[in-house]
Amino acid sequence: MLESIRESSQGTIAKVILGFIILTFAVAGIGSYTNTVDTSVAEVNGEKISQSAFDKAYQAQRNRMAQQFGQMFDTLSADSNYMANFRNGVLDNLINEKLIDQSTNDLAIRISDQRLKKTIREMPEFQVDGVFDNNRYLAIINQAGFFQSSDFRDYLRVEMSRRQLSQALVVSEFNLPYQEKMLSSLQNQKRDIRYAVIGAEQFKADMSVTDEEINSFYQENQVRFENQEQVKVDYIALDVNELAKDIQVSDEDIASYYQDNIDNYRTVEQRRLAHILVEFGDDEAAAESKAEAVLARIKQGEDFAELAKTQSDDTFSGENGGDLDWIEPGVMDEEFDKSAFALAEIGTVSEIVKTSFGYHIIKLTDVKPEKTTPLDELRDDLRVQISSEKAQDKFFELQQELATVSFEFPDSLDDAAGAVDAQVQSSAWLKRAGNAAPFNDAKVINAAFSELVLNDNVNSDVIEIGDDLVMVLRLNEYKEANVKPLSEVQAQIETELVAKKAAEKAKTVADELIAELKSGKDITAALAEVNSAFEVKADISRSNGGIDGSISREAFVLAHPTADTLSVATTALANGDQALIEVQAVKPGDAEESESQRQQQTSQLAQSAYKSYVDSLKVDAKITRRAVAEPTSIL
Repeated sequence: MLESIRESSQGTIAKVILGFIILTFAVAGIGSYTNTVDTSVAEVNGEKISQSAFDKAYQAQRNRMAQQFGQMFDTLSADSNYMANFRNGVLDNLINEKLIDQSTNDLAIRISDQRLKKTIREMPEFQVDGVFDNNRYLAIINQAGFFQSSDFRDYLRVEMSRRQLSQALVVSEFNLPYQEKMLSSLQNQKRDIRYAVIGAEQFKADMSVTDEEINSFYQENQVRFENQEQVKVDYIALDVNELAKDIQVSDEDIASYYQDNIDNYRTVEQRRLAHILVEFGDDEAAAESKAEAVLARIKQGEDFAELAKTQSDDTFSGENGGDLDWIEPGVMDEEFDKSAFALAEIGTVSEIVKTSFGYHIIKLTDVKPEKTTPLDELRDDLRVQISSEKAQDKFFELQQELATVSFEFPDSLDDAAGAVDAQVQSSAWLKRAGNAAPFNDAKVINAAFSELVLNDNVNSDVIEIGDDLVMVLRLNEYKEANVKPLSEVQAQIETELVAKKAAEKAKTVADELIAELKSGKDITAALAEVNSAFEVKADISRSNGGIDGSISREAFVLAHPTADTLSVATTALANGDQALIEVQAVKPGDAEESESQRQQQTSQLAQSAYKSYVDSLKVDAKITRRAVAEPTSIL
């Protein structure tokens, strides 16, 4: 049979079919390599903004907002419309940055290596006692996510290029003396006004609201009368801090712990070293000859630090005479380490040392001998540390037990509570946002409203709220989201509609009185009929605290009065009342000179100039935006 199949596969028809199959796979294979999915969120003049760049910027901005506004931001983030605008704002910023980067490139704005190096060395974050520390520099940029120093330099170069362009725009802005005086005069301007407040309350008794109006308002504003879904949960909480209160630590425990971890309290020998580096370059033999020549000059008595400044290819350390600061064993290249810690006396210089970086000449400049901190100096700290570690061990053990038992007995928390010696507690009513800790944590709320808890009615998984707190939840009671019945909100709606109609009546009366006033009539009697009268205020300022803010703002919007034209208007107050305002005189303010005001005005002009520049870039740019959804990592 196999022989028959083999013979049949050699035929012409079989080969044609096999050819079609191979061609199909080839085309499909090529397509899989050439037709990659475009996941970018925007494209600016042909340059894409990646989804990962958006996610990173979004997370950073969200963290800043959460840190600044706390629980208020949790409430805002529950609003889908707000978060949609928030995401668009992040994308707008990324598009603006891309336009600025393209502009700096077109303008040939460059940051030299020397300036970049000087900036890094002068950044206080990388200094110890006012001096640049290379080890601190590497540690900080690694912590920030830059695992190669070249990555950080590239990032800083971009930021400095952007700043150079923005500063060029900002520092070129200035305000002239007459502008300063004009602004100061406007800000200090005073006005004489008279105003009358027409209260809306007096019209409420005459206002009536029909059932049809109430029902219509109710139907059009369903969202306002909606009860959010709520859940009440039973829960078990394990807290490291609570467990630590019951931990007892004896002196024997402390002594044993000290001996077991003695290396942690021993400061290893440190050496302060300086070096001169000659990199291999294209000619390793030439580099070795140069290193030998430099070493010969040192042996002849030339100053090591001066030679480091002029001969070392490590320019960072070379500027400081080759100083590498304090170094422990194991930090540097193996051959470097071996030679450096073989130097016997301060001031001695090694022979030439070859590493992967090049040829080194090493000088020992200082030594800190090994030192062990005595137990008595550490006793109190060790007691706290041991207590914390024991609590963490117990916490981890109980967490595993809690996870196991709550899963094995999913229909109750009692078994799990007994297993970990905890109490089952009950929460208050919880909403999707705006709850008190620990129920303000997104992971807790997601679990409380999960299908597992609400629909399956079983225990939740263990929720890790942090390194020191875990919880397991179970449904106690649930309230679905619903619209309050009309009977419950009818009185509220009626009150609101009456207030609205009364405010509209007050506005109508005010407009009629304004028309009479403009026609030259005396409206004193008409005001009295609506329980009002003009009140005169002289020399009010823009920040006048003696009258309602809406009145003073409107007073400074109105035009200057003339012999032929009254300067009058009405404005609504926050409580629904209407104010009728007349500006009677305008008095120019004193043109005071103020350095802070000058700086503020210049800053405003500079911000406006920068915005205008970015807007001008957008005019000629080809920008394609795509809809941005909530990143899936934000939960």
